[in-house]
Amino acid sequence: MDFWPEFLASSWGKEFVAGGFGGIAGIVSGYPLDTIRVRQQSCTSGSAFNILRHVAATEGPLALYRGMAAPLASVTFQNAMVFQIYAVLSRAFDRKASDPPSYKGVALGGFGTGALQSLMLTPVELVKIRLQLQQRNILDNKNQITSCKGPTDVARSIFRQEGWRGIYRGLTITVLRDAPAHCLYFWTYEYVREQLHPGCRKNGQESFRTMLIAGGLAGVASWICCYPLDVIKTRFQAQSQSTPLRYTGIVDCFRRSVKHEGYNVLWRGLGTAVARAFVVNGAVFTAYETALRCLFINNNNNC
Repeated sequence: MDFWPEFLASSWGKEFVAGGFGGIAGIVSGYPLDTIRVRQQSCTSGSAFNILRHVAATEGPLALYRGMAAPLASVTFQNAMVFQIYAVLSRAFDRKASDPPSYKGVALGGFGTGALQSLMLTPVELVKIRLQLQQRNILDNKNQITSCKGPTDVARSIFRQEGWRGIYRGLTITVLRDAPAHCLYFWTYEYVREQLHPGCRKNGQESFRTMLIAGGLAGVASWICCYPLDVIKTRFQAQSQSTPLRYTGIVDCFRRSVKHEGYNVLWRGLGTAVARAFVVNGAVFTAYETALRCLFINNNNNC
């Protein structure tokens, strides 16, 4: 009965809950742009506007939110764990044990966080990508119309056909993408917010404008640095057992993608991803910092 009050009274509990609020804000604000980005990466042509118009006309506006249940259902726990792991590792890697952690501790903590969270993220993104690329009607090998109804249906189908190896398809490239991306992500946020509002890393009194801009730029920086890997990851995870000419691995996926479509394919959809990254991560850090501030104020008032 006393678990939640005691949990929220600890700094770990506050960071965990605030991270969950940040994750929800990020998913809801940026999911339509994420759907467009995934479709750009997986197809051979088409601008963001053309894809948006085509999806809205043929599948309806709600198709832009297809697959959102998978990340939304897990994002509270996942994002909460990301911020919690980051808080622990950034202090652990800071030899001087300073408060706030040094920029070196921030970068190393972000790197470790990205690598660890890939274990949670890989299955979620696999299901999300399969749903986002699913047309309203899908013809299977028997020419019967089949369609996965939701994330649970997709996950069961993948596990039934491919087992645990299929569920964790793309784990290696997800780690290669997320470890350096999170390193740059958290470092950029901490650096930019300190430049915009000197002293805020210690007193925590930055404005909403500072949170939005610093969070948005952190998202943009992290996406630009890892974008080619994200394109390959999307293509590799999009294939299923029934896909013709399947990739044998991430290197094979890279070689064949570049061979058939040129190096520009590695940056396809970057504009959409950058726009989404600014919106989403501005929302994530604003929700996180605001929730954290409210939790600390509420705890102090109760003392």
